[in-house]
Amino acid sequence: MISRFVMHGFDKKSNTVDVFGFCSVSKQHAVIPSQVFELEDGSSSYKDFAMTRNNRFSSAGQASKNIIQPPSAVLHYYNVPPCISQDHLLRLCTEHDLPGFVKFKMFDAKPSSKTISGLLEFDSKTEAVEVLTVLNHYQIRIPSKSMRKTSITAYSVSLMLETSQIIPECGAGKYI
Repeated sequence: MISRFVMHGFDKKSNTVDVFGFCSVSKQHAVIPSQVFELEDGSSSYKDFAMTRNNRFSSAGQASKNIIQPPSAVLHYYNVPPCISQDHLLRLCTEHDLPGFVKFKMFDAKPSSKTISGLLEFDSKTEAVEVLTVLNHYQIRIPSKSMRKTSITAYSVSLMLETSQIIPECGAGKYI
């Protein structure tokens, strides 16, 4: 998800966004491991993923399927457990020292749905991209009880940049 921002946000000067106060355009066309070193956990500081099956740019066909969107002040969230509220999402931002959203829209879900989705609007593109950078794939653990045991279900919250610049005031879904 972040690659969508990086690819489009830094390619065109008009879409450049400062993230955490930094914005610089690399002069390199590729990452070159000039100084590979061992990290504290014993793993290498560099790993080449160019030939993995999950590389979205290994062929022209795969690259054409990528949806590249410019930075926006609106994030689309999905794969969130239905028991999560607007307050919980705001607390999540606060706990990570991130700006809170100014508008919240939850899409109507089917009664049998195990997850919900919606939109979060921020004051600026910068704030939205910072939240995307920190909270994309954040794990929310929800205890679930059954007749035999108590287990923890983990949801990996997904965020992506939305094409609209603001959350519309009408349409399907509920506004909170």
